[in-house]
Amino acid sequence: MKELHSFGWYAAKVSPHLPKKAFKPVPMRLLGGFLYVVVISSCFFLIIKYNLHPILNISISLLIGFCFSAIGFLGHEILHGTVVRKAWLRDLLGAFFMLPISTGPLLWRKWHNMTHHIHTQDEEKDPDAWPSMDALSKVRLLQWMYKIPQNVRAFFAFAFLFITFTIHSTKQFFFFVKQAKPKKKITYWVQFLIPWTLWLSLLLMVGFEKWFYTFLLPLFITNFIVMSYISTNHRLNPLTEINDPLANSLSVTLPKWIDVLHFNFSYHTEHHLFPGMSSKYYPLVKEQILKLWPERYHQMPMHLAMIALWKTPRLYYKEKELIDPKKGKIYGSLGHGLDPKAINFREEDREQKEISAELAVDKRN
Repeated sequence: MKELHSFGWYAAKVSPHLPKKAFKPVPMRLLGGFLYVVVISSCFFLIIKYNLHPILNISISLLIGFCFSAIGFLGHEILHGTVVRKAWLRDLLGAFFMLPISTGPLLWRKWHNMTHHIHTQDEEKDPDAWPSMDALSKVRLLQWMYKIPQNVRAFFAFAFLFITFTIHSTKQFFFFVKQAKPKKKITYWVQFLIPWTLWLSLLLMVGFEKWFYTFLLPLFITNFIVMSYISTNHRLNPLTEINDPLANSLSVTLPKWIDVLHFNFSYHTEHHLFPGMSSKYYPLVKEQILKLWPERYHQMPMHLAMIALWKTPRLYYKEKELIDPKKGKIYGSLGHGLDPKAINFREEDREQKEISAELAVDKRN
């Protein structure tokens, strides 16, 4: 078994091999963001001003959705402090570029920066981690989900990606706003309500049909693109007691032009080593990781990662494996037997099947 290390341990090993400029903010990233805003504004104008054919409207909506996701990735980078350092400007720009996904800067920094990044793949502390077998008896939705055949479950899971981010973000809002102090609660609510007020005002101004093409359909596309990345970031990796990015994170590979347009969001392991570094320099981080720990680093093409997600369950078994409790099939995770090109499983032993059956029974008392 490979020894786990914290992200700080890796960062200390890699940092001396990186140029000093890699640790400075890169304000020029904003140029790409504002070019996206020009494209989005032009698309809004075309849809609202003219009565275009539905096929043309759908095509423009797809473009808006792509742009929405891209500026969301830039907003993510901004709120990590890698574009500008001044807190007020960071939050202002972050809020602006996060408008399409209606996630305020205070929520994002609390949920993503301070919780997910610190407790990555900790079942109890990471708000983005998937549950283990222990949760099966406690969550009725999970019990119901795992009565459904794998391919049917996978189909609905992938369809759900079109709305997952919006739902999960809203869930995190209500979770963290309850914990906040009174002054912070106000900020949370203001940052939550402003985006939705803007989008609902647009609905009243242009009517449902044009609102569907300018916002709702693009939002579905944005959800799917963003969640395709987020789903592959960690869900094929094991749960880990120590926040080891090389064990609990995956970088996907995509054509270079997509990496450019998506601000290198595919370099996710690198991001977890250096969340405060501009993604512009993540290719340099990757080079060093491959020199120092090639056997520990997880990467694969995006399409293979998505196929692996389809073919495997999202319920952890003893932290290192994934299990389909209905069929008693146990799959490996990355670093623990999962081969995305040849996904295999083993049968759960009889004793564990009995335990799983007990956990799966609804508690009626």
